[in-house]
Amino acid sequence: MNRRTKIVVLGSALLLTAGAASAATASDEPPRQRETATASDAPPREREAAALTGTAKLYRSAGDDITFSFDAHLAAKDTADPMKATGTFEFSHYLKDFGARAKVKVDCLVTGGKVAVVSGVITESDLPGAEGKRVGVTVHDLGHHDRLGYSWASTGRPGEGNEPPKCVSSAPYEKVKKGTGDFRVVPWQPKL
Repeated sequence: MNRRTKIVVLGSALLLTAGAASAATASDEPPRQRETATASDAPPREREAAALTGTAKLYRSAGDDITFSFDAHLAAKDTADPMKATGTFEFSHYLKDFGARAKVKVDCLVTGGKVAVVSGVITESDLPGAEGKRVGVTVHDLGHHDRLGYSWASTGRPGEGNEPPKCVSSAPYEKVKKGTGDFRVVPWQPKL
């Protein structure tokens, strides 16, 4: 053997011997506990069953100031029952000296793909007769071109018209004002 080959063989033998000795020593020692937990040590977080979040203003050529905000969730453990959804949503509509706002407690959330239908009962409002009435809203999450619809388009304004059942609204026919749509829909995937 030439000198270069002898050096490579000897070096490889030394590395193998050192590796085997380290493995044997490591197996004889009790495992050490880590002093700090890392993110990978945490149990994997379960994906929620459905969600609708975000805020946007609607486009109106007359300049109406209409805003919708959502924070609605269906926990993974409640996948089979969309009426166990939690959270709130708010809406307001102002034009010159006229307007009103409402805060709603969620009572149902169903999503499919990028579309969500959420309903709830109005808990606070300056719209006469609206408190205690159910309303529904539909959102189509299209990035910066989101769309929205609401139950009172066909049932009459909250407090004056008919109430929809849980998780019922209209098609998302309204356009979101450019630059304001950040709705996010987490699709519901029930076990069928």
